[in-house]
Amino acid sequence: MTRGKAVGPYGEERMPNDRDRDGHAFRMSRRKMLKGVAAVLGAMALPAKDAPASVWETFFQKNFREMSPEELKAVVARLEKEYGAKYGKQVRVGVNPPLEGVRFAYGLDLSRCIGCRRCVYACVGENNQSRNPQIQWIRVLQLNKERGVDLEDAEPYYNPARVPEPGHFYMPVQCQQCENPPCVKVCPVQATWKERDGITVVDYNWCIGCRYCMAACPYGARHFNWKKPGLPPAEMNPETHYLGNRPRPVGVVEKCTFCIQRVRNTPGRYTACVEICPVGARKFGNLLDPDSEIRYIIENKRVFILKEDLNTRPRFFYFYAT
Repeated sequence: MTRGKAVGPYGEERMPNDRDRDGHAFRMSRRKMLKGVAAVLGAMALPAKDAPASVWETFFQKNFREMSPEELKAVVARLEKEYGAKYGKQVRVGVNPPLEGVRFAYGLDLSRCIGCRRCVYACVGENNQSRNPQIQWIRVLQLNKERGVDLEDAEPYYNPARVPEPGHFYMPVQCQQCENPPCVKVCPVQATWKERDGITVVDYNWCIGCRYCMAACPYGARHFNWKKPGLPPAEMNPETHYLGNRPRPVGVVEKCTFCIQRVRNTPGRYTACVEICPVGARKFGNLLDPDSEIRYIIENKRVFILKEDLNTRPRFFYFYAT
């Protein structure tokens, strides 16, 4: 490493002109943004003067992409200590970087999905989503076979005695991991961005809860913590990632990250929703691998993209195997 050159959280050399490793410019610091908000609103909620040191450290914490490896190591140690005390178990907060030569993509077979929602609850358990109030990153829509993919006629709250219900088919919807994500463009503090492996992430300590990203997302894939998340300690998954399933505070936005704590830790591992699907309707893999299942699906099946006309270029592909 060249002496005097700045490095990012993964140990990579910083690009000039205050840009990150993917060439995105940092145009506004969090402190400047908060000062601007204070000027508009007339006040800003600061921690109490006698608040513990960790509270102040959290408040003034740098954006993930601005931290050096040493700074990130200290932050992770603090978080693991806090989570361990809160949940009564040893919690690991990973910071695994994107895998080289990998661009994750997802496929979902609409001819197989039976609407059982097992994927929803597997996702909740794996990604430490709030149980009370309920937050679920996956929504399963029930659609009428005669009308096809008509989202205006979709029913997310179906509750028959058994599924699949005759005359209907099912379409799970979650973050589409867009190549051109509108949610990233509107974030005023750059708390969300797209990583090299195709996963759009959120720095929860940097998010100010403005919900612009929620308004910009055409898939309803982002979710806001209105109240303190209810996560039973016994059900807390201790294997977490800083940009993924670590416990989120109240007042921030969260979303699907393709189980970043799984797929970056163990190359070739599937997401929780893929593993749990009883009919094999969900597919996941590396779009850059010509021999991967996801590439085969794109090249050989009847594939369509949800709301393709919006030019968000999702990396989530729906298809019909039969």
